[in-house]
Amino acid sequence: ALNQVSFFVIVSSSSLYAEHLGGTQTFSGLVIGIPTVFSGLALLPLMKIDQHGYKRPLHFACGSALLGNLLYSLAYRANWLYLILIGRIVSGFGFTFWMYAKRYCSDSRIVGVRRRTTLAGWLVLGQGAGFTIGPFFGGLLYKVGFSNSLFNGYTSPTWIMAGIWAVFWAVAAMFFEDVPATPPTPALVELSPVRDPERPDPSETTLAPEATSASAATESDAALLPPQTEHMTGRRWGVVVTMCWFAMTCFFVLGAWEANIPIYTGSPASPLAFGPFAAGNLIALGGLCTAPFLLLNLALARRVQDRHTLAAGAALGLAGLLAALVLLRAHAVAYGALFACWFLVALGFNVASTCTLSLLSKQLPGAWNTRTSLAIQYSNYVGRVAGGVWGGAGVKVGMVNYVGMQVAVVGIGGVLFSTLWRSMKAKTG
Repeated sequence: ALNQVSFFVIVSSSSLYAEHLGGTQTFSGLVIGIPTVFSGLALLPLMKIDQHGYKRPLHFACGSALLGNLLYSLAYRANWLYLILIGRIVSGFGFTFWMYAKRYCSDSRIVGVRRRTTLAGWLVLGQGAGFTIGPFFGGLLYKVGFSNSLFNGYTSPTWIMAGIWAVFWAVAAMFFEDVPATPPTPALVELSPVRDPERPDPSETTLAPEATSASAATESDAALLPPQTEHMTGRRWGVVVTMCWFAMTCFFVLGAWEANIPIYTGSPASPLAFGPFAAGNLIALGGLCTAPFLLLNLALARRVQDRHTLAAGAALGLAGLLAALVLLRAHAVAYGALFACWFLVALGFNVASTCTLSLLSKQLPGAWNTRTSLAIQYSNYVGRVAGGVWGGAGVKVGMVNYVGMQVAVVGIGGVLFSTLWRSMKAKTG
């Protein structure tokens, strides 16, 4: 959630900040989306030194987020446009922990198969909290004004975030415990061991206690997972591509709307004439209204298959996009109608994003967890960058074209999804 707040706290005022320093609205979209590019570039080198754990990446993320927010804040005093871009790039190194958070929630050393979608749901709940709290406080702090060249409406959100990151870093350093280096004991496994009929009965052999325990753990793990081999079939590759496409699509659409709402609602093309505070409130209100439904999604995770959750979320999000397209073509945009569209988009694509990694982790061997986490995270990165830039350019390219592109992207995912529906069945939970 803290990473999400850092990512979105500048959304409400970034376009005005960039314009004050001599930039354009498209540049402000780049400022919103650029962190994920450098987060993606930093991931692979970081994985070489992470020792298959989470403590080193956590410290790296906290330090980067702290420094990045400080640089963004200092750009106003320095009167240098590119310092806000540099600050966001440095903050981007902190966003590498998005991948580690996802990997943690599907790490077979500590998380069973029937808990992965539930934990992913908690992650998305934090994601929803982040894009609610971030824009709201960003817009609220804009009202601080500009009497001070150091702490003002543009810089106050990131000064405060720098302080929060410093406190969080200290707390994490004291209390965070890394995952164990060894697999969990059989006592943590949910199902009883299932004996292979082709193997001799354990009672007829003279295995050592340690060997018997290891065998039970292996067989129990196998009982939790669908039949797996290391060989990737065509259908498995199809599921991987589909999940990566939806991981990209969810963040492309969400990122585009979050970047576009402050720009569109404050432009002459909109009848609303919003400032950063009102735009931030609209974004935050949409996120806040999704919270009860995201909690309901958590409660249903153990009963509903991932493919059904994905289908429902994508359908809700698509309904919001189509409604927005109708409103724009009819020139009938009003606050209530725009809010309804944003609510459907935010709810649908947040729900859909809960099951991309969890479904893959259930379909593929546990040893592939790092690879699947990387694939999903890079897809998220592509969506965030493209969405931020596309949202910043929405008014320039035309709002109908802006929404139409998103409908097309979701439509491609729908084709992939429908084709591979039967192959996407996985255990609930």
